[in-house]
Amino acid sequence: MASFSSVIFPADDPGLSGVEQSRREYRRTQSLKSVGISLASTLILAVLVALGLHFSPGWPRVRETFFSPKYFAESFPEVLKGLALNGEVLFFSVIGVAILGTLLAIIRTSTSAVLFPLRVITAVYTTLMRGVPMLVVLYLIGFGIPGLGIFGRIPAALLGTVAIILCYSTYVSEVLRAGFEDVSPAQRASARSLGLTSGQTIRLVVIPQALRSVAPALVNDFIGMQKDAGLISVLGAIDAVRAAQVQVAQTYNFTPYVVASLLFILASVPFILLNDWYSARLRKREQNGGTV
Repeated sequence: MASFSSVIFPADDPGLSGVEQSRREYRRTQSLKSVGISLASTLILAVLVALGLHFSPGWPRVRETFFSPKYFAESFPEVLKGLALNGEVLFFSVIGVAILGTLLAIIRTSTSAVLFPLRVITAVYTTLMRGVPMLVVLYLIGFGIPGLGIFGRIPAALLGTVAIILCYSTYVSEVLRAGFEDVSPAQRASARSLGLTSGQTIRLVVIPQALRSVAPALVNDFIGMQKDAGLISVLGAIDAVRAAQVQVAQTYNFTPYVVASLLFILASVPFILLNDWYSARLRKREQNGGTV
């Protein structure tokens, strides 16, 4: 079976010149050397961290307080159940942010004189919302709307979803606006010359090209939204964070917080890897000067 480096840098190719084969052989050697050095440095760092923790005077107490196998097993089912609520909030938040963020970006980039009042309102809204901390938005929405007494009793998860949508739609709209403005005006002119309306040009030409260039930034916003979905616990929703808090209050052990952190990390890893892969793909495309 061929080695990893030989697959990436095949040196034995009769169609290549001797100089190119030498270059590939050198790159393969350097790749193996880099992998070996990386593994060795990682192992050394892990050993140093382990020794530092082992000889720390307070490590036994910290280990029992934050990494107790007993409390890990006891709290895991409840925290996992709460994570389902975070997933539900995230699902509807992504849909709401995608719709509202796209509308805000379209209005901000529009040049129509009719939409001038909306552009001003949108600019003020995005500026204000991006300057207010997410936690403050949650408090304002979560306690302000029920205080009006208009809608009756509103679930905390719904209020948290609305707050996340209002906050993150401004971030996403600015990312999309940058992508829209990055599309060459010649693309718009060409689309209009082919008979497409303004709406069709935005939907069929501008948005697809913009999404391709800003996809990594959008994935980063999505990851941030996934983490901030845990803040709905301040409104009393029994999500993963609140479930961990309940367990901590009952046991006076902080291991449930570690459980919640691990679950959030596991939920984020696929999207982080997807973002890294797509960013590398775009980088490779730009370097090669070709198309994907």
